[in-house]
Amino acid sequence: MIDQQVSLRGGAARLPVRPRTGRFLVLAVVFICAACGLVYELELVALASYLIGDSVTQASVVLSVMVFAMGIGSLLAKRLRSRAAVGFGLIEAALALVGGSSALVLYASFAWLGESRYALVGFSMAIGILIGAEIPLLMTLIQRVDRQDAGGAVADLFAADYVGALVGGLAFPFLLLPMMGQLTGALFTGSVNAAAGGALVLWVFRRDLGTRERWLLIAANAVVITVLATATVLADDFERAARRAVYGDEVRVAVQTEVQEVVLTGAGRGSLDLYLDGRLRVSSRDEYRYHEALVHPAMKGRHERVLILGGGDGLAAREVLRYPDVESVVVVELDPAVTRLARTDPALSGLNGHAYRDPRLTAADGDAFNWLRATGERYDVVISDLPDPGITASTKLYSAEFYGLIEEALEPGGRLVVHAGPLGSRPETFWTVEASMRAGGLATRPYRIEGRLTGFAAGPDRATGGSQAPHDWGFVLAAPRAVGPLGLDGRVPGPRSLGERELLAAERSAQRVRLRGAMPSTLVHPRYWEEP
Repeated sequence: MIDQQVSLRGGAARLPVRPRTGRFLVLAVVFICAACGLVYELELVALASYLIGDSVTQASVVLSVMVFAMGIGSLLAKRLRSRAAVGFGLIEAALALVGGSSALVLYASFAWLGESRYALVGFSMAIGILIGAEIPLLMTLIQRVDRQDAGGAVADLFAADYVGALVGGLAFPFLLLPMMGQLTGALFTGSVNAAAGGALVLWVFRRDLGTRERWLLIAANAVVITVLATATVLADDFERAARRAVYGDEVRVAVQTEVQEVVLTGAGRGSLDLYLDGRLRVSSRDEYRYHEALVHPAMKGRHERVLILGGGDGLAAREVLRYPDVESVVVVELDPAVTRLARTDPALSGLNGHAYRDPRLTAADGDAFNWLRATGERYDVVISDLPDPGITASTKLYSAEFYGLIEEALEPGGRLVVHAGPLGSRPETFWTVEASMRAGGLATRPYRIEGRLTGFAAGPDRATGGSQAPHDWGFVLAAPRAVGPLGLDGRVPGPRSLGERELLAAERSAQRVRLRGAMPSTLVHPRYWEEP
C-alpha cells in the first residue's frame, strides 16, 4: 500500500513522456473512446429499429439500459483502481470486441433465430458496463500522469468525453454508415477502440506493467484486432448468407440506400417480392388485390389530376393509368432508389405495366409531408400508399396535421384514400387513422378487403415466420365534406378482384368492428403504439 501511494505521488517521474504530453495523450484517448462508445450506441439503435421496428421503443431500450449499466460499470471499476493501467487496457479490449461485433451478432440472431431483442438488451448492458468503467480508471490514470485538483481533472475528462461523443455522433450517420455500412462500420470502430486503448497503456504506462501483464495486454489486443479484421474481410460473405436466411435463395437485388435497405427476390413477375427494411411490401402473388382495392374506389368521380404519396413501386400508378381520362399523375416517393428500381428492373417494371414510361406520370423525390407543405397544386384524387403507421418516421404521415394538408390540396369534390393497416390484427391503429382523418377535416368511409396470401402491407416477413394464412387490408375513403357510397367507375374495365357487391360487403365488414372513442394522432401526441 505504501509502495502504491509513493507510486501515485511520484508517478510522473516513471513515465516515458513529460507530464503535459502524457496528459494530452490520455485526453486524446478519452476523446477516441467516447467517439467509439457513441458509435456503438447509435449502431444498436439504428440496427434494432431496422430489424425490430418502432424506433422510439428501441432507442428508449438501448439508452435506458446502457445508462443504467454505466452506473454498474463505474461501481465495479472501483476494484480496479489499484491496477488502473492494466484494468483500463483489458476493459478497452473487451469493449472493442463486444461493441465491434455487436451489429454482426444482432443481425445473425435476427437472420437465423428470428429474434434479436434479447441480443439487443444483452449488448446494451455489456457495452454500458464497459463504458461506465472507463471514467474512474481514466481519472486515476490522468492523476497518475499529472497531479491536479480533482475538479480540474474531472472537467478535462468530461470535456474530452463530450467532444468525442459529438464527433462520434456525427461520424456515424455522415461517414461510417454511408461509406462502410452498419456491419463494417462497427467492426472498424472496434479496431480503432482497441488500438487507441492498447497503445496508451502499452506505451505511456508501460512501466506500470509487469512482464506478465504486458504480454497479457499485447495478446488480448492482438486477438481482438485479428478477430475484428477477419470479420471485416468476411463481412460481405456473412451478409449474403444472412440475407439468404432472411429472404430465401432468390435474392436478385439488395441495396442499402440513404433511406432503407431495398431487397428484391424472385425469378420473375410471378414470384416477385419487394422488401423494404426487412418487411415485405410487395408480393406479386396478391398485390393486385391490394392495389385494386386501394385505387379504384377513389377513382369514382372526377380524376383528371391524381397524386400518389408513396407507391414508388409504380403499382398504384398502374391502376390509375388504366383510366384514359387521367391527365396527370404525380408520384411522391421518399427513396429515389425505389422508383429507379421500378423503372429499370425487368420483373418489377413488367409488374407495374411500365407505368413510368407513361408521359402522364411524373415522379418526385421527397418527404410527402414536406412536399405537401411546399406545393400549391390541387388534385382530384390523393392516394396514400405509405408504410404502416407506427412509432417510426412514418408516424407523421398518419397524423391529423398531415390529413389537414391533404384536405387543402384536394379540389372541391376531391377524394382521398388511405391504407390504414390490417383491421383484423391492428384495430386500434386502424381506427386511430380514421379518427385522425376526421380531425383533419375529412368525412370518412372505412372498408376492409380480405387477402389470400401473407399480407405485404400488413408487415409479416420471412424472418418472423409470416405464414400463408388469410389476412385483411384496411382502407379509409375520405372527402372534405361528405363521401358518397363506395363504388366503381364503370367506364373502365372492372378490377379482376373487386366488384360493387364486394365493396358493399367490405364497408359492412369494417363497420361491424368499429372501435368507439378512438383518439386522433397528432405530431406532438402520436398514438400508434401497436407493434407493426
